[in-house]
Amino acid sequence: MIKLFHYNWMVRDEWFELFKQVSKEELLRNRIGGAGCILYTLFHIADVEYSWIRGIQGKPDIQVQYENYKTLEQVKELSDSWIQETKAFLDSWSDDFDNQLVSVPWNEGRYTQGEILRHVIAHEIHHMGQLSIWAREIGIQPISANLIGRGLFTVKR
Repeated sequence: MIKLFHYNWMVRDEWFELFKQVSKEELLRNRIGGAGCILYTLFHIADVEYSWIRGIQGKPDIQVQYENYKTLEQVKELSDSWIQETKAFLDSWSDDFDNQLVSVPWNEGRYTQGEILRHVIAHEIHHMGQLSIWAREIGIQPISANLIGRGLFTVKR
């Protein structure tokens, strides 16, 4: 499961790199579906991941205002800083945590830690599909969603 986080981060970095060629106007243009615009979608992906990971750990949610991150570079820097904290948490992950129940302040439900991790993975993959559609709409080839061939499961001999 941890490899799927690495996959998401790899693809997210490729999206950030691809969207460097896109004007700020296109990054901020309201679009049909999804989170509304390309830049906000990238922010939203990182924010949701970070919030749930902190929630699993019993840490308070850090409310970051999107209005303070209006460039691709700023959103990437924020995402990268959160990934570092998330990696540290995932490095200590044990399958024993999979069924431990968690409550978070922004949601009334109780969920297992494993369910939350899988939700975060699926959430980002869902938004990758939206980014792919929007990329095509503005005339650029989207990032490949292929998991195969990324070297994530290379056997070391």
